[in-house]
Amino acid sequence: MKIQVFVTLKNGVLDPQGKAIHHALEGLGFAGVNDVRAGKLIELDLADDVADETVEDMCRKLLANTVIENFRIVRPETAA
Repeated sequence: MKIQVFVTLKNGVLDPQGKAIHHALEGLGFAGVNDVRAGKLIELDLADDVADETVEDMCRKLLANTVIENFRIVRPETAA
């Protein structure tokens, strides 16, 4: 089963990559972009029996720096 983990900086944490993207978009002539926050997407291909708690443990121990980042786990919708 494929799991997606979205990791983003917490509010209030400076995002130099987001600022650089914002500046580049303005330089390319794109108007109306108020702010940019950059993050990362991690896709995991896991066995079907891996528990949600195990994925959360992976995030806390390695995939996200929980001091400055939030993470969100997305499992695919299961067909009924």
